[in-house]
Amino acid sequence: MNKQNQLTGRPVYIIDGARTPFLKAMGKPGPFSSADLGTQACRELLLRQTFDAADIDEVITGSAVTSPDETNIGRIIALRSGCAENTPAWTVQRNCASGMQALDSGIKDIALGRCDLVLAGGTDAMSRGPILYNDAMVNWLAQLARSKSFVAKLQTFLALRPQMFKPVIGLLRGLTDPVCGLTMGQTAEIIAYDFGITREMMDAFSVQSHQRLAKAQQENHLNEIVPVYDTKGNAYLTDTGLRADSSIEKLAKLKPAYDKPYGTVTAGNSSQVTDGAAFVILASEDAVQKHQLKPIAKIVDVNWGALNPAVMGLGPVYATVPLLMRNKLQLSDIDYFEINEAFAGQVLACLAALNDANFCKTHFGLDQAAGILPQDRLNIDGGAIALGHPIGATGARLVLHLAQTLKRQNARRGIATLCIGGGQGGAMLIEAV
Repeated sequence: MNKQNQLTGRPVYIIDGARTPFLKAMGKPGPFSSADLGTQACRELLLRQTFDAADIDEVITGSAVTSPDETNIGRIIALRSGCAENTPAWTVQRNCASGMQALDSGIKDIALGRCDLVLAGGTDAMSRGPILYNDAMVNWLAQLARSKSFVAKLQTFLALRPQMFKPVIGLLRGLTDPVCGLTMGQTAEIIAYDFGITREMMDAFSVQSHQRLAKAQQENHLNEIVPVYDTKGNAYLTDTGLRADSSIEKLAKLKPAYDKPYGTVTAGNSSQVTDGAAFVILASEDAVQKHQLKPIAKIVDVNWGALNPAVMGLGPVYATVPLLMRNKLQLSDIDYFEINEAFAGQVLACLAALNDANFCKTHFGLDQAAGILPQDRLNIDGGAIALGHPIGATGARLVLHLAQTLKRQNARRGIATLCIGGGQGGAMLIEAV
């Protein structure tokens, strides 16, 4: 079990937040770059505050699929959003938890007294993931550059082979763990098998995600979304991954995506490749009083856990259980949970692990299971299976929507948590103000 300490120092509050609609990738580059999405979310968020954008002490952005034109994307977003030129800005990367890591980095700077106002979140345009040359083509291009004479160039061209044109899909490489050699979907297959999660259970959970998102849209429970506009004047107002007509019968027709032909993880019970951004404003108590701010939540604690990359989907359990233990809380003390739906089988395996006495004793030294996490307190407005998972943004979206949920439901405590490629998990405990 990890040895992290409880969050100490000055209190940290979530003041406000905004996210773009999450736009499903449609097999080609989407209308916005990662910086475009982050900038539009941050501009709208900053414009509605009682303080000036120049009052922001620091901007921190999580991103996992940045382009060569957006290397330190945090700085780009800060300047384009109206923050002052002398406002430091930086970028963090913790795979699927990059957005949550951005928040945690800002939390620590405020708790330590370094900052009073931090703009933190994440963004990714996954549809614009890079397509690269393979090594053979790179070496051929290098040889061509070294060829000076006509004869040398001719010899190099004669060495060109069709297989050299086979591209390397950056997104697929990024979703494959280099240590265990498995794709994220294959790791989901492993833990689903270990905990007896069936295809039918996964598909039912996926349908529920779509149904809950559809209801949330109808009842205006996603008011953290701000519209975004492309250069042609088109407006994007809502998440586009929703399949309101999803059914178990339709999902049952899909073929396994990772473990063919007998696997259980399909495109229908997995999160979607998506473009999107989510940001929040974090503040100290001094900033709250100075600018007469109205916090929506308080950060109580953050925990990061790690585990075997081959079972990375259990990361939420490894992050959440120590977080509860450190704060002397039970699962029943938490009113609402947001667990990122990387895969339906992965979320269901986490619920099974929490309620497995042997698992909890072996890995956390507990005398009994952590307990049952009822699904009526989990992802009540749907999750990534329905609305998508832009890697850099999701961690921030989970925390922001959880804060909004606590406020709407007049509830007290919530935990946002997610698994992380590479074998990690992150969890954040917040309380309504």
